[in-house]
Amino acid sequence: MFELFQSENNQKFYFNLKAKNGQVILSSQGYTDKSSAKNGIESIKSNCGDDSKFERKTASNGKFHFNLKAGNGQIIGSSQMYAGESGMENGIQSVKTNAPSAELVDKTA
Repeated sequence: MFELFQSENNQKFYFNLKAKNGQVILSSQGYTDKSSAKNGIESIKSNCGDDSKFERKTASNGKFHFNLKAGNGQIIGSSQMYAGESGMENGIQSVKTNAPSAELVDKTA
């Protein structure tokens, strides 16, 4: 599911894509308004099927993570850190599997 929420000071909107077990598999940047955050969710859904949109990265501490980019190259979601490359690949597969049909849970109301 996509969980839409606001920052503690209500200045920004964010979303997380969560797996069925509740684990966060992708997090958004901050958006200034709710409609932009919802557009970000739609962009995740439309871009996650294209493997070339996933940017695989290794952090300076040796952990692995990924970003999902839109067609314009802008980052629309970022993963957690993974201890191994296989965990990162599993995370990418989870986004590909879960995002297209994920429901939106709006916690901003």
